[in-house]
Amino acid sequence: MRLLLCLCSLLLSSYSSKLFALSADHAVLSSVQSQNKSVIQLATKPKNNPLKSSSDKTYDFASIELLIEQEVGRIVLKQIYKNIGINITISPLPGNRAQHFANTGINDGEIMRIWTYGDENPNTIRVPTPYYYLETMPFVLKSSKISILLKEDLAKYRLTKIRGVKHTNNITKGLTNIYEMSSTDDMFKLLLSGKVDVLLTNTLDGNLALERLGLRNVASMEKPLVRLSLYHYIHKDNKVLVPIVDKEIQRMKSNGELATLILQAEKSVFQLNQ
Repeated sequence: MRLLLCLCSLLLSSYSSKLFALSADHAVLSSVQSQNKSVIQLATKPKNNPLKSSSDKTYDFASIELLIEQEVGRIVLKQIYKNIGINITISPLPGNRAQHFANTGINDGEIMRIWTYGDENPNTIRVPTPYYYLETMPFVLKSSKISILLKEDLAKYRLTKIRGVKHTNNITKGLTNIYEMSSTDDMFKLLLSGKVDVLLTNTLDGNLALERLGLRNVASMEKPLVRLSLYHYIHKDNKVLVPIVDKEIQRMKSNGELATLILQAEKSVFQLNQ
């Protein structure tokens, strides 16, 4: 009996040792597997890609309504963003409202403004490379014989301009005899009525309005008072977009794609506004 008990004790001890070893091996294996799983998850975890996260969102930018250069910009900027895989919408608004919405973040920025816009709206960031331009051009009745060569000449006359537009705001700063209107057509009606002497707008915008309205008794000056580059502005909350968009504008400029796109956009806008 004693011999039988000893044998049972030895067998039980051996079984316990093997069971412990198997349990330890399983624990180590589980630990290794857990560590490996963590390493694999870390290695395969998506990196923080600002372009990818940006492409998941549709951005809404403001533009100034009823201006031809802004209509061209709406076509061009959509294509620039499309090239980099980002969807945008554009909301035409009166000039002052567009500025307020962009600067406060109601919109994600503005499609195009001149350089000084960025100085006046600190919550927006200027995309460094311009992608279009405008000219500040005086238009007058041919019968008036008015000649305007310098911006200082404007002080002698009654003027009309679009409300909230920066380039005409800047060139008329300090002047008081100004009628602000909501559209180019309204400005030409005011000019024809004799209530103002000089109409100020972008050359492209004014010439197209003359064609559309069939006016033959109005003329522009031979040269614009100033030519200004136009920049895209993005609200600071979306600053990740700035270098991405700037790089694409530079690429399109360098290979001629931007110039071709602008010509196509201008042609399309002209046809729609005749």
